[in-house]
Amino acid sequence: MKKPEIFTLHSGRKVAVHRLAKGDGRTIVFCHPAPGAGNLDPEPEETAKRDITLIATDRPGYGESQPVASDEWASVANAAEDVAEVLRQLNISSVGAVGWSAGGRIALALAARYPDLVDRVVILATPAPDEAVPWIPPEQRQGLEALRDLPPADVHSRLAAQLAKQIPKSTSKEKLLALLGHSPADEEALKISGAADRLTSMMRAALAQGATGMAADIAGYCLQPWGFKPTEVRAKALCLYGSKDPIAGSRHGAWWQKNLPQARLEMVPGAGHLLIFPMWQRVLSFLAPKK
Repeated sequence: MKKPEIFTLHSGRKVAVHRLAKGDGRTIVFCHPAPGAGNLDPEPEETAKRDITLIATDRPGYGESQPVASDEWASVANAAEDVAEVLRQLNISSVGAVGWSAGGRIALALAARYPDLVDRVVILATPAPDEAVPWIPPEQRQGLEALRDLPPADVHSRLAAQLAKQIPKSTSKEKLLALLGHSPADEEALKISGAADRLTSMMRAALAQGATGMAADIAGYCLQPWGFKPTEVRAKALCLYGSKDPIAGSRHGAWWQKNLPQARLEMVPGAGHLLIFPMWQRVLSFLAPKK
């Protein structure tokens, strides 16, 4: 697999950038799940058919991207700003954005904060805010609330120690998929040629720095403001959700459809949390429609 390019942000922090496809059509930015990394092209053959350029970054602490500084948060807004800065360095001024699961928040934040940059956005299996549609288990919610008033370095250290216990010693496909909300509803998705291998590769990259990325991600979207309001997203939005997703099902999709100004909700019958694989063609047809 091609190594990512390392970009230096104005802050001095280094971020890994994956150029997953280089075509003559428009540029699509992919925002990975949590845990995850930017080395995932869900369906390379479909990507090639669209002749697009597909770019993704590793968020702080994932893959080859440096963690945030000890006094900083890896918030949703900051993740969107990282993507925007990378695009500026690449002289790219117009993109479609797609985010899977936690990545959907980043894609929406990018669209809200840079309306002239993002004209279309797709979210797949992205949970609604927990206060609007509860999805975080009560015991985890209590644990997070106990960290709320601590400085970021302490929060990240404590979360990383807790999450490290969940990282499997074996990097087998089955163990890694469990971290992504895999359920029996995803078996058809994993039958797509190469899907399981691509997902496993992403997860191994996600855990290259242990639980660092997960800790920063969870703290960023659970304990910090997201940095945008759904009503600020002017881009046309497509919300894709699996009817059998155990994490973010129809109620989450309905919330986003209601709160985003230009949103279409499509439920995928029988699909689980890994619906990005069977729905990649639909994602690309929305973000890069053929003229």
